[in-house]
Amino acid sequence: MLLKPNLCASLRCALCSSSPSRTVQICAFSSSSSSCQYKLCSGLQSWRECSLNENRKWGSKGPEPPPPPSIETDHDPTASASSLAELGTLVLSTGDPLAKSKLSHIAYSRWRSGNLPLGVSTPPDRPARPPKPYLVSPKEIPSPKDSGLPLNAYMLHNLAHVELNAIDLAWDTVVRFSRYGDVLGEGFFDDFAHVADDESRHFAWCSQRLAELGFSYGDMPAHNLLWRECEKSSGNVAARLVAIPLVQEARGLDAGPRLVQKLVGFGDNRTSKIVARIADEEVAHVAVGVFWFISVCQKMGCTPCTTFKELIKEYNVELKGPFNYSARDEAGIPRNWYDGSSAENHDENEQLSEVYERLACIISMEKENSNLNGDP
Repeated sequence: MLLKPNLCASLRCALCSSSPSRTVQICAFSSSSSSCQYKLCSGLQSWRECSLNENRKWGSKGPEPPPPPSIETDHDPTASASSLAELGTLVLSTGDPLAKSKLSHIAYSRWRSGNLPLGVSTPPDRPARPPKPYLVSPKEIPSPKDSGLPLNAYMLHNLAHVELNAIDLAWDTVVRFSRYGDVLGEGFFDDFAHVADDESRHFAWCSQRLAELGFSYGDMPAHNLLWRECEKSSGNVAARLVAIPLVQEARGLDAGPRLVQKLVGFGDNRTSKIVARIADEEVAHVAVGVFWFISVCQKMGCTPCTTFKELIKEYNVELKGPFNYSARDEAGIPRNWYDGSSAENHDENEQLSEVYERLACIISMEKENSNLNGDP
């Protein structure tokens, strides 16, 4: 079953007619009607339950809280927002990168306080952006030698751009699909608001380190490729999960170790430690994508592996290696989803899995109808 752009409305109908027993387990997923089992990230629940992370400064020994402000102020820039969705819209509408990063953390902090509803809001067509960096096509991005930046600053600037986009990608997911909160469940939005907070902290670290090197975000052009992937999936929550956490953020798992090695080779151990920490924390973000993609597929009665591959083709999402198998395994992405050589060994099981899930869905619906009709 291919999840078309009208997925959310279809998902609502599917939930209304499906058996209440087809629920999503928080810590693990295993379909009793299927020969295919999914082992999710072992650290996902710990990430969900961790305390609010205030370590937005990179100190001499690693992450640490910023110093308290010299002047106390009662001004709350999010005071006008009365729901999580409205907070997300506020972040998306903020153009200054550092202000966006700080606002993202304040927004998530308010949500964690437990005094706000999810609410419903409409995101801007595109997030607000500063005058610089100039956005160009990927082919127009200057090479390191032509950028005017040393190699470490060049790589750090590229990473800062990714992290800034990641803030908006996570909040757009929260806001855009907020009207389907009763279908997706509050946990979906809590997870992606948490992701947005992590990404805002990562951007703060990158921005701080760029300043220490004598540069700032905007000193060289950047591309808009990440946001184009977001726009393509704006009408389909399953496609959004595939395009962003399962492909784009998973690429960060692949690239992180190589970037760390280059920075060590360049002699910048401080930046290499920041990049290594960011790459390590991104595992949870990919795991969030895996969890909710499987959840949506389960609610729709679809086979996750088959649906993942269909959406990759339908939305023209590019999968490319080399893959960091160990990090992807830790995040819980089955190899046969993205690795062709691995998929060949699982084709038969996948086909059987799809048949079994269809039969289980039909049987559960027949049982429910039988109970409604008063049959024994």
